[in-house]
Amino acid sequence: MWKDYSAGFIKKNKSSSISIMAAAFISALFLSLVCSLFYNFWIYEIERITTEEGSWQGRIEGITESGISTIENFANVEKVEINGSLSEGENIVADVWFQDMRTIYSDMPLITEKLGLDSTAASYHELLLSRYMVHDPQDKTPPLLMTFFIALLIVVSVSLILIIHNSFAVSMDARIHQFGIFSSIGATPGQIFTCVMQEAAALCILPVLAGSFIGIAGSAGTIKATNFFAEGIAGRHEAVFQYQPLVFAVTILASLLTVFISACLPAKKLSRLTPLQAIRDAGELSLKKKKRSRVLSMLFGVEGELAGNALKAQKKALRTSNLSLTLSFLGFTVMLCFFTLTGISTNHTYFERYQDAWDVMVTLKNTEISDFQQGEEIRNLQDVRSSVVYQKATAVCLLPESNMSDELSNLGGLMAVSGNSIMTSDGCYSVKAPIVIMDDEGFEDYCEQLGIVPGTDGSIVLNRIWDSINSNFRYKEYIPFVKEEQSTITLQNAAQPGNVTEIPVLAYTQEPVTLREEYDNYAFVQFVPLSLWEQISGIIGNTEADTYIRILGKDGVTLSELEGMQSEISQVIQQTGSVEIENRIQEKISDNAMQKGVMMIFGAFCALLAMIGIANVFSNTLGFLRQRKREFARYASVGMTPEGMRKMFAIEAFVIAGRPLMITLPLTAIVVAFMIAASYLDPMEFLAEAPLIPILIFLSAIFGFVGFAYYIGGKRMLKCDLTDALRSDNMM
Repeated sequence: MWKDYSAGFIKKNKSSSISIMAAAFISALFLSLVCSLFYNFWIYEIERITTEEGSWQGRIEGITESGISTIENFANVEKVEINGSLSEGENIVADVWFQDMRTIYSDMPLITEKLGLDSTAASYHELLLSRYMVHDPQDKTPPLLMTFFIALLIVVSVSLILIIHNSFAVSMDARIHQFGIFSSIGATPGQIFTCVMQEAAALCILPVLAGSFIGIAGSAGTIKATNFFAEGIAGRHEAVFQYQPLVFAVTILASLLTVFISACLPAKKLSRLTPLQAIRDAGELSLKKKKRSRVLSMLFGVEGELAGNALKAQKKALRTSNLSLTLSFLGFTVMLCFFTLTGISTNHTYFERYQDAWDVMVTLKNTEISDFQQGEEIRNLQDVRSSVVYQKATAVCLLPESNMSDELSNLGGLMAVSGNSIMTSDGCYSVKAPIVIMDDEGFEDYCEQLGIVPGTDGSIVLNRIWDSINSNFRYKEYIPFVKEEQSTITLQNAAQPGNVTEIPVLAYTQEPVTLREEYDNYAFVQFVPLSLWEQISGIIGNTEADTYIRILGKDGVTLSELEGMQSEISQVIQQTGSVEIENRIQEKISDNAMQKGVMMIFGAFCALLAMIGIANVFSNTLGFLRQRKREFARYASVGMTPEGMRKMFAIEAFVIAGRPLMITLPLTAIVVAFMIAASYLDPMEFLAEAPLIPILIFLSAIFGFVGFAYYIGGKRMLKCDLTDALRSDNMM
């Protein structure tokens, strides 16, 4: 009987059934998309880590040849390999893999103890292990990526439960009267509950499966789009879509559990009603407390007042749609404004600032500048206008307080400007002094640019400091750091203060050499030739591992010309080890592509969130015929025309779609104002590039879909014979 009744109800009440199916479909789609994307992100992270750092799980240093067999005989060890790049002579470093990596933090100390080594001889691939949720038990703040995803999945499921629950609640509220009649003739609460759950299963199984498969396809499309937008990024590990049955099982289980809980909540409530309560309940929307809608009444008259009351009566049912639409619109507008501001800031601080400072940059990994011998060959390439080979080092400079410039003294001294300088006991400031070591030819070219006699026996000092009191970081103003009186500069080893040397100063300048480098605001930067560095490197040391080549092409150089130049440079330096080569134009294109890709993905999530809210609106509007027939029948009985009813529907749709706009615009304005103030950008510059068109399109889509939902619901309502609504309800 109950099976036949459920089938008959579904067949004769397609609107409420469709709303439930739509909610189940969107919920399964969302869960499938989240699960699939996270799984692929997890796989991508593991592939990236193993590609860049290796797949080893544990590493033991200082073992002997016989120690390898000892490790291999350990029960949980899968394999052991000698790390040739880290091993030196008899000091062997072994990489270890385990069959069960979850016990690595207890097994490794046992292995080192058996080898007679200190526990410090063992190290762990913590980043890789954390991706498998294997954490050091002694670490109080372990990475929580997997834990975060599980929490996110629970939050998403709870949110979706609220959405589907509303769809079931609308359908069941419309049938309270009918189930009351069944209860009065002997139906038990358990039978009513079973009936409702059978309907839920019949309505939701196919949408859940369809949503899951489309979510998988959406994940594959997202990864494909990400690869497309990131195609030009050098050295990027390309993502490949992957999937496995376990992920599908988790998705289906989460979706079915979500639907089950969503249906259980209103079903249990319905089964607990007494027959008398159920028969008396007409399922009609009503306000417990009358409250005037003054704004709507003033703008739209009587229809506005009635529409306001109807919205208040549906307040609980529309809560999800209001929240989803508001969050989606807020997230979308804030995201667009954030990326617009980020783009403006990036142009100011990077692309515009350095557009004349480099065309091609070469990074020679783990290479000393003195070991690179092809600088002259690169400089002689046909399309190369200028090139500089350089390496960076760190040092400390001792500056007497009396040598501070008058401009700096007038601002209150070094402490007032920087706030973190150190005064030594002999009346000198200990100031960071980054060193840029340039090849001799490049250094001599720099000397000629400054109009001084070229030489390689001294340094050129960048004599400037940021006036942080009278300017902000966006539009910096500089003043002289020191008086240009000293003919020598005292440099000190940053790690070993006892190592000190004095070098001649060839010139002071406030114009650094044209390199793609950002210098510390309060540092005393030194540019030194390679010849001088070879004399003092044993004292100062602390060089960075990599060497760089800054190359300028011809004026008005194009992307194809830069790519050709990159190819020629690659041929020149192909025997110098690991090399990264990038060009300015491609870097700009890649940056724009990445921003568009991130915006597209984030925008898709915002659109999906909006779809959840819109689906809830459809659920209510298509399912409210039974609830609101009496309401509109009474309006018709007192003279309201179909035009008045249409006006009511239009007002309700306008309020539902317009509420996110009214909430979002002030919040977005506050957030954007804060971001502009924090970044010290000119507000007019943002307004000139404000993303108004995408925001208007997104907002128009919300208004369009909400209006369409009310159009369908209103059209079906007006086709009904409203006079029958004042009579007794039928069973079906």
